[in-house]
Amino acid sequence: MPYCHSYPAKKRYALCAMRYVILGIDPGIADTGYGVIRKEEGDKISCLDYGSITTSSKMQLPARLKLLYEQLLKLIKNHKPEIIAVEQLFFCKNVKTALVVGHARGVVLLVAEQCGLPVFEFTPLQVKQAVSSYGQADKTQVQKMVKLLLNLKNIPKPDDAADALAVAICGANSRQTSSNT
Repeated sequence: MPYCHSYPAKKRYALCAMRYVILGIDPGIADTGYGVIRKEEGDKISCLDYGSITTSSKMQLPARLKLLYEQLLKLIKNHKPEIIAVEQLFFCKNVKTALVVGHARGVVLLVAEQCGLPVFEFTPLQVKQAVSSYGQADKTQVQKMVKLLLNLKNIPKPDDAADALAVAICGANSRQTSSNT
């Protein structure tokens, strides 16, 4: 049984009505970006952690998914998020890539469910809109806004981590998540 918080998610979520931690995820099989932010009372947000879970292309798919699963559990244990925000799949150029990324997304959703954490999903357009106020913003614009909104010294690297922080910010700003607090 995976690590999960010692009390039910709904109760934990209610306890953090004005202040809560969001784990943002940009799913991928080679690199899954993660960003952990805290939403304070009002509109204040701060960055707690970010990075990327990487898996080697030399590993078999089941081993890569297992590694992703284990690393996500560690992140949840260390940061105790109340919400998980995940970017939805949005590309159709390469079906094989979409399927493999879909497996990674499935692992994210499974871990969240096992730990009793609510999941909020956002399209890339919603994420860009929440971070830059422009749904067609390019990657550089989004990264600069993530740096600015979280008061970071540098643009978060790798790119997957910056994307995950943007997803977390979208979760913090979403009426969908705010109305649940």
